[in-house]
Amino acid sequence: MITQEADGWQVPEWRRQQADLVTDLDQLCELLELDRADLAAGADPASDFPLRVPRAYLDRIEKGNPADPLLRQVLAHRDERREVPGYGPDPLDESAHTPVPGVLHKYHGRALLVVTGACAVHCRYCFRRHFPYQTHLSGGRWRAALDWLARREDIQEVILSGGDPLTLSNGRLRQLLDELAALPHLRRLRVHTRTPVVLPARLDQELVELLARPRWRTTVVFHANHAREISPQLAMACADLGAAGVTLLNQSVLLAGVNDDSDALVALSEALHEARVLPYYLHQLDAVAGAAHFAVDDRRALALVREMRGRLPGFLVPRLAREEPGEDAKTVLAG
Repeated sequence: MITQEADGWQVPEWRRQQADLVTDLDQLCELLELDRADLAAGADPASDFPLRVPRAYLDRIEKGNPADPLLRQVLAHRDERREVPGYGPDPLDESAHTPVPGVLHKYHGRALLVVTGACAVHCRYCFRRHFPYQTHLSGGRWRAALDWLARREDIQEVILSGGDPLTLSNGRLRQLLDELAALPHLRRLRVHTRTPVVLPARLDQELVELLARPRWRTTVVFHANHAREISPQLAMACADLGAAGVTLLNQSVLLAGVNDDSDALVALSEALHEARVLPYYLHQLDAVAGAAHFAVDDRRALALVREMRGRLPGFLVPRLAREEPGEDAKTVLAG
């Protein structure tokens, strides 16, 4: 759902782009010069996790190429309907780590706030595609989460997630950050987002100033999976964020048919570095129902990391990791 209100009377450009969605398979094929027969391997026009992609992102997809890695990330596929053992609706057992609505608390000293159910795009491998947002965001919205945080002086870092927190307007974000800033035990702010990767215009000057406020050192963790997602506009906006003192990291997901070869992964790390963003994690796929066709086995994943090490300086090789239910930290497979 994309329902947030714009700031003031003037609709920001990023909001216009966010609303300019493609949700119909025939329209997608027309814009990308694809024949539906080209997608005979299994496009699914009736998925219960529907196609939702802004035109601004479609501009980076190669026309006429049904195997384009960016297209594969957004095109609903019939393979998503397959029931695969070990893949379920809550792959990280998040329901067991929800002390109050809107909070996920799995790791020591950190808490994640589910601040919205909105996303700029529906990614087919999304581990929260079955998440019960309605139970986390109803009623008083963030009130229960903020009250819980106020009582938990052992929490030093708050992570904004969703959905995607940067689908919120600057005004709503300011309101939330003001309330968080009033809690003296919070020392770090982290924002996990894919929206600027899909819509670089989201990183407007007002948002840069908001994230760079002196209350704490903010870390923005982007989610880009392919070098072609790092547009010149995104790189320019990242330069502004970095100059303002915001730490910039990226975490990606290893996805079959998207980035499961060393050339693609090396190109991604190099493009991130040019944009002043450091590769952070390369995640093995979370076992969410509907995404099994993206899985890459551990042996292949480890081989890819070894190849990256032979071609890149160490600081550009992300840690290969898996998140496992019940563990007190991510499981690093190669780092």
